[in-house]
Amino acid sequence: MRVGLDVGGTKTDAVAVDESGTITGRVRLATGWGPDGVTATVVEAIGALARERPGDDPIRSVGVGMPGQVVPGSAHVTHAVNLGVAELDLPGRLQPRLGVAVAVENDVKAAAVGAHALRRRQGETLAYLNLGTGVAAGIVRDGRLWRGPRGTAGEVGHISVDPDGPPCQCGQRGCIEALAGGASIARRWERPSSLPVRDMMDAADAGDHTARRLRGDLMAGVAAAVRILVLTVDVDVVVLGGGITALGDRLRNGVVAELDASAEASAFMRSLHLRERVELLPAGSAAAAFGAALIGAARDREHPQESMIHG
Repeated sequence: MRVGLDVGGTKTDAVAVDESGTITGRVRLATGWGPDGVTATVVEAIGALARERPGDDPIRSVGVGMPGQVVPGSAHVTHAVNLGVAELDLPGRLQPRLGVAVAVENDVKAAAVGAHALRRRQGETLAYLNLGTGVAAGIVRDGRLWRGPRGTAGEVGHISVDPDGPPCQCGQRGCIEALAGGASIARRWERPSSLPVRDMMDAADAGDHTARRLRGDLMAGVAAAVRILVLTVDVDVVVLGGGITALGDRLRNGVVAELDASAEASAFMRSLHLRERVELLPAGSAAAAFGAALIGAARDREHPQESMIHG
């Protein structure tokens, strides 16, 4: 079996995938803090998957998606601040212990691979737009993840679309992430809440002036990201994922309304049929963990000499 893990700031989602590409097992665990905690969580999740499967299926490869930057050409993770990780060589820690190929990829890029595979549409170019604490995208073209020569393809969050907009953590103003990122919305909402984006949306629906302004920024920011991804890469579909998509149709309908409004005065924009190119990742999807499993399997094919282990 192939194992894939999506290591998040609070939870880790892990799946087992068989040779046909079918998810045959899934576990969720709380994520440990720091390099040692992350490593222990990955090992524990792999063990849990092995125990829940009948028989003695060998574990052939492991893929891990996690926040932070992955050094191009390596599996070295840096700046995963939500995990308490400044720097981590996860394969260096795991491969001697597990005896199998271990691949690591940025979590958004892994989710793009998984979302593309789950759709099973040959030849489709897909952008997975993650709307969470921050905003970033992963792009799959010709069935392959497109990273760009420096690994920054899809980093749309720090494109400024409103020079007079709110300040962004990157130092610019009016970035897409400053408008539509969960952390920025929470700061600008300034009201204590465990679910600030949802609370803001509820308040906007009730007529709160500040909330309506923030809601407008959210929809405008996501719509801008969709337009950029279509106009620069000509993706067939932009799949929206991440924590903010728990808003469901309230999010999609608001984004579509923004796209429609921008197309009213432009025949060219109307010709792009943007509203038809936006979809939500299904709730509870294991796209990121599934994509990590596929990335791990690809790593194994590149290094077939590495041995299998048994659960």
